[in-house]
Amino acid sequence: MADAKGKKEDDRPAASTPDTAKAAEPTRMGIRLMPVDNSDQPVLANYTNLNIAPGMAFIDFGCLEPGLLTALPRVARSGGKLPESVNGKLAVRVAMGYDGLANLHQQIGRMLGGLREASAKAAKKPS
Repeated sequence: MADAKGKKEDDRPAASTPDTAKAAEPTRMGIRLMPVDNSDQPVLANYTNLNIAPGMAFIDFGCLEPGLLTALPRVARSGGKLPESVNGKLAVRVAMGYDGLANLHQQIGRMLGGLREASAKAAKKPS
């Protein structure tokens, strides 16, 4: 307690000063990705699979037949036999380093948080 009484107002940790707080903020840079061939065309994916290798993560985006996706729960509820495997089409495979994967995780988290907030606001809105 004696230390707390002897401290001056200006004795703050360096991290809380305005100069170092600004330095700690990430610098933002505008990046524009230019399409190559048909890379700007959207790819439909309703299935993902993640595989990890040393230093890399491989994300497979695929498409399963929508009719199959609706039929499987129906067959399971009725006690029917489910297929051992299902064939889909690989739409694209993306290989990323762990840093890119962490960045993607943050972006998806922010997007889902925004969608959650918008959904909550819409639910509270009187009709």
